[in-house]
Amino acid sequence: MWVRRIVFAGLFRTVLSGARLSLFMDAIAEMLRAIKVDSAIYLNGVFSEPWCVASPGSRRLAPVFGSSGHIIIYHLLCEGRAYCEIDGLERVNLEAGDLIALPHGHEHLMGGGIGASPLSVENELPGILSRGLELLTAGGSGQSARFICGYLACDPHLSQSFLGGLPPVIRLNIRDDVSGQWLENSLRFSVTQAVANDPGAAEMLTRLSEVFFVETLRRFQRELPPGQTGWLAGARDPGVGKALTLMHHRHAHPWTIAEVAHEVGLSRTVLTERFRRFLGESPMSYLVRWRLRLGARALTSTTQTVAQVAFDVGYESEAAFNRAFKREYGLPPARYRREHAGGRLDFRTKLNDESRFVLRSFH
Repeated sequence: MWVRRIVFAGLFRTVLSGARLSLFMDAIAEMLRAIKVDSAIYLNGVFSEPWCVASPGSRRLAPVFGSSGHIIIYHLLCEGRAYCEIDGLERVNLEAGDLIALPHGHEHLMGGGIGASPLSVENELPGILSRGLELLTAGGSGQSARFICGYLACDPHLSQSFLGGLPPVIRLNIRDDVSGQWLENSLRFSVTQAVANDPGAAEMLTRLSEVFFVETLRRFQRELPPGQTGWLAGARDPGVGKALTLMHHRHAHPWTIAEVAHEVGLSRTVLTERFRRFLGESPMSYLVRWRLRLGARALTSTTQTVAQVAFDVGYESEAAFNRAFKREYGLPPARYRREHAGGRLDFRTKLNDESRFVLRSFH
């Protein structure tokens, strides 16, 4: 449970001390805890104009990173200038301090200058990973751009709830406040320590990578316009956000709409109306779907019996779970497990254990 481990390290309290919501009562933190995110910093590079790098989509990158999860790539431009392009979208120009994230894992081009042929990351990445975080240099003889790049791997099904409302590209400048400056300085320092093979540097980089993504989500959420709908917009609403936090934090609790409404300080009618406005369904319908998604993951990633899975996700009987599961997935749990056994999630690394670039999984 990586979110809690970061809390013990004190990172979130340092970065997000001014947040209105405490960490443990925060819908984003609870969602990310549930989807079991793995993350790492994988590239420390300087690219000189003209240069261009082609990154494949999430599904093709996942095996390279030793994952079967959904891959979210982000790039932090520390120095210089660059651009990012996704087919069919307008080019995004980047300046120093910009953090760009691709939540849906689109294929994209990163580059600077004019005239460079795209270099395939898919072909070069295994060699890059084997070097650890030693400084990579590439490109021509023009102006240089310094990047630190990371990724996150998450459960592709559980992450649909909040990823669905995000755009293909999120661009934020992290130098506009003290917390962002602290994050960048900490990341750059930890990369330097990792190159020197200092003890604990890889652990710190993994945690900083996670904090960067959470900070990206928080900043994006904060800038959503009034009237915006979707999971992140709902999480920003005091009533809906607290309801989401409660249901994710204690998904197996026998919640009723009356109890949830009481906990968040709203009437049942008002809470249901707000929930529907942001998420398109009632709180209890959302909770049922979330429990069933957790159940589907447990069926394909654990050896628990169906009865154990049913109890763990909040059902009082195996029969009730079977009925609800079949309505949602069209198959009874036991058959679903048999037919989806080959899709079992496994976030363990396939990289050399002696590499200075270390992937860590906080399950």
